[in-house]
Amino acid sequence: MSQTSELPRWDLEPLFPSLDSKEFNDAWSGLSQRLDCLEALFVKHQVGQRAFQESDKAAFNEIVSAINQFYEAWTPISAFIYAHVTTDSANTLAQAKLSEMDQLQLRYQKLKPRLTPWLAGLDTDRVQAGRYQILIDEAKVQAAHMMSEAEEVLAAELALSGGTAFARLHSNLSSQISALVNGEELPMAAVRNLAFSPDESVRKAAYQAELGAWKANEVALAAALNGWKGQQCTLNRKRGWSNDLEPTLHANRITEQSLEAMISAMKQSLPAWRRYFLAKAKALGKPKLDWWDLFAPLSGSTQGWSWLEARKFIAEKLATFSQSNGGLAERAFAERWIDAEPRKGKVGGAYCMPVGKGQSLILSNYQPTFDAVSTLAHELGHAYHNLQLARVPAILRDLPMTLAETASIMNQTIVVQAALEELPENERLVVLEADLQDTAQVIVDIYSRFLFEQTVFAKRKERELSPEEFRDFMLEAQKEAYGDALASYHPYMWAVKGHYYGIDFYNYPYAFGLLFSLALYQQYQQQGAAFVERYDDLLSAVGTYPAKELAARFGFDLEARAFWDLGIGVLTERIARFERLVG
Repeated sequence: MSQTSELPRWDLEPLFPSLDSKEFNDAWSGLSQRLDCLEALFVKHQVGQRAFQESDKAAFNEIVSAINQFYEAWTPISAFIYAHVTTDSANTLAQAKLSEMDQLQLRYQKLKPRLTPWLAGLDTDRVQAGRYQILIDEAKVQAAHMMSEAEEVLAAELALSGGTAFARLHSNLSSQISALVNGEELPMAAVRNLAFSPDESVRKAAYQAELGAWKANEVALAAALNGWKGQQCTLNRKRGWSNDLEPTLHANRITEQSLEAMISAMKQSLPAWRRYFLAKAKALGKPKLDWWDLFAPLSGSTQGWSWLEARKFIAEKLATFSQSNGGLAERAFAERWIDAEPRKGKVGGAYCMPVGKGQSLILSNYQPTFDAVSTLAHELGHAYHNLQLARVPAILRDLPMTLAETASIMNQTIVVQAALEELPENERLVVLEADLQDTAQVIVDIYSRFLFEQTVFAKRKERELSPEEFRDFMLEAQKEAYGDALASYHPYMWAVKGHYYGIDFYNYPYAFGLLFSLALYQQYQQQGAAFVERYDDLLSAVGTYPAKELAARFGFDLEARAFWDLGIGVLTERIARFERLVG
């Protein structure tokens, strides 16, 4: 297939002409004025300074309306700035605007310690909260776990030089680390990319060089991890949480019973994943996989995917699910919502962000592989989700991470399933292995990361931890997750993953999103077109209801192990298919 199609850059003109244009400056001034008005409303209604009054019904409506307007104005401005920063890191004007935006956001965040207890004191019936009930319900929990207003404001300000600074230390330091691989000095990102090399000697050399580089920097990285987790342990204790996992459950809108049921299903699936690892080892001609083999490609793929071919395949397959989904994808391609060209100054990876009015911007670094096609379908799923969220007020578009991946994984599943049905057999094996490679990270490796973080929090309450202890905890977690299917492990994954710094338990929500979406996909297979309208309604409502209530509307019980086994069943069937193809 042809791979010569020119990769697009996104068209930002529909948002603003430029960062120094009159249109952008006027919008920025308008955003600042909306924040001024919101602050004035807090004074007018004495938010956070008195008990409930009957007049609070009008105050509630007025303040929620003002927050919605602020969010609507914020979305295109922040997207426009972030789009420039992430595609041109040397753009000093964009970096300056990003810093100004952080200060504006801090002004808004400082209102939260007054807003939360005020909302908690409201009666949902007396203020006729309607679809905004979740704001009051969640505020009641948050208010029970708040320090005084002065302490909360101080914590927000100190975070910039405390936990946030430690998270930035990890980000800045890890981005500057390099390693010597076969005589060539390479940045860490390039070293880790060698894990995908078809040459085992290259993969092994990169793995060994990577471990050496992390070890050379382990003292500073351990200080960063100690700093962030130490801050969180202190704040969680001061706020009265029973443990360090509990606040993340609230933020992700799930119950402890739901998490336990999901973790149980993941743990029970580990023997199947170990069969997958052994089958891949067999395909590579080894008795067991080493860590450096986890991302090794299998031979047999000859097909390249040009941009035009990816566009056609994705739009066609998503349209078989629903015309609106396929139409949204085609619109994103036609109207240049996607920046696909890899280039200097552009961040790696891929993401999707809303810009308002149901539209999105997608960043990718496209390569002519099916894995890149799958990633693009994934990001277009986020765009489709943003389209459905445009049906609700802006304040109800704030998604918990557990539900934020629903549409993206659904899209990815549709495209992968189509490829497994339509491509030649040798291509199917490569597609299937790439998919299992990704999902193994979400089920098996995420399980190890969850175990590691549980241990770190338990130990960090007592004292600071040494680099050696972090290494030992990571190896213990990996051995429990991967078992004896691997011949070697990676003791420095705590240094690799930025998810441990700046946010807590940034792991189990990925597994939740994958298994939740796969369960929905099974329902789609049973119901066909009748499923789609309910699916769109679910996507629009993920910011309106807790996960348990939202799932119950689809007849799912998140606290039942059987629900999670639905998604696990899709994955174990793929593992069995892989074993047959390898055999």
